[in-house]
Formats: sequence, C-alpha cells, structure tokens
Amino acid sequence: MRRNILSKLLVVCLVVAAGCKTKKQVVARTPVNTTNNADAGKLSKIQAIQGKQVSFNTFSGKAKTKLNIDGKTNDVTLNIRIQHDQKIWVSITALLGVEVARALITPDSIMVINRLQGVYIKKPFSYIHTYAGQQVNYKTVESLLIGNVIPDLLTPAAIYQEGANGGVSVKGSLQGIVYSLLIGADLKVTQTSLANQSAAQSLQVTNSEFIQADGKVIPSQINIASAVKQKNIQADLHYNKAEFNQPLEFPFSIPDRFSPAN
Repeated sequence: MRRNILSKLLVVCLVVAAGCKTKKQVVARTPVNTTNNADAGKLSKIQAIQGKQVSFNTFSGKAKTKLNIDGKTNDVTLNIRIQHDQKIWVSITALLGVEVARALITPDSIMVINRLQGVYIKKPFSYIHTYAGQQVNYKTVESLLIGNVIPDLLTPAAIYQEGANGGVSVKGSLQGIVYSLLIGADLKVTQTSLANQSAAQSLQVTNSEFIQADGKVIPSQINIASAVKQKNIQADLHYNKAEFNQPLEFPFSIPDRFSPAN
C-alpha cells in the first residue's frame, strides 16, 4: 500500500473494528410490537429502540473487507477488538495473512503503525474529522462497528414515523447535519445516513445479513460509504467471526525504528 493510503485506511477502521470456532447463525429478525410505545410518546419509542441495541463489555470480530479508496480497490481482513467505551484495536492484514497496519483508537487519541512503510500516526481523536466530519466521535465508531444506532441520533427532537413493514424511520438534524435512520420491525438499525451539504460531507452505513453471536444479534454485513469533498471511501465488511465478553488483549507499540508519517 502506498503511504498516503495509511490515513485513509484508518478512517475505514473508524467509520467503520468465538473461541476456537465462529458462533455464527443466521437469525430470523422477530418484529417488536411498538404500537403501545408509539401511543405513549416518543420517549417510550426511544427507550424501546435503545433496549434492542447490543450491550457488551468486549467484542472481537474478524471481517473480510473490500476497500475502495478514491477508486482504488484492495481486499483486506480486519481483526477488530473493542473494550466498550475505552478502546478499539484493529489489525489489518493483506494477502497470506501478513499484517500491514495496526490501529488503536481511544476516546482521546488515534495511533496507527504502517509496517510496510515503517511509519506511524499519533494524533488526537479529532484527526478523523478531516475525513468523517466533526459529528463523529468515539461512540459513533463503536456503534457502527457493532451495528447499533448512533446514540446521539435518538432524541425527542427527531421525527419518528411507522414504516410499512412494522419498522420505524427517524429523521432529524444535529450540529449542522441532516440524518435519517431506517430501523427494522425488530428495532435493529438497517441504514444510517448523515449529510452536511455546506461541508460536502456524507456518510451512509447499511447493515444486513443479521446473525447471532453469543446470544446477541448483529449484522454480518456492514457497508460504509464516506465522502468528504473529493475524498471517497467505500468499505464493505463481512464478519465471519464474532464473539462477545471474552478476555482480550490489545497489544500496541510503535517500534523505535519507525518514523512519523507525512
């Protein structure tokens, strides 16, 4: 990979990361009756949606990923580990399982090492705003990688409408962005769209092919499309391994011989 791909690849990990065998089972998504909740008002509906999101202490997953960065395509594997509300660790491997990059993301910082070029990035979390907009925070990244609703988007100020198939659509605005959510009858989010026309920024995430891992329902297919002015990234993740609430390690160190990336 070229050096200038390093920072873009990091964004994919962000807006984007079982035992000895995969606990993977395609599940039928059971509708949830929200009629009474709707009658009780928006707060009850918000609470119903929040109650169906995945809660966890740790997550580990392996995702075959197709990247399209400004028209250039690469096939990689993302090994993702998450300590809820604390850190996200991502190892990026290419052909033959060779690790080409590793990232560690916390609510305050972003660090990436590029093993092919012998360089690293060490930045505050706000570095991601160069590519993904100022509304993206650490909780946003966690939510997208697990297939949860972004917490900040579920507010009483939004418009909630019943869908034709028993689902819910949510539309609103937040800090200069216009957003919409499509939520299935089981209250799992299937599509998230964010747009800031004045900044020429957009982000769309589609979740599909829901599976069960350790009793939790998550999407095995997550398609992320991000555009900021002339920068375009498409990442199609397919989880073929997922596990929750197991002890995890997050090894990360910058070798002395590595230099800061340009």
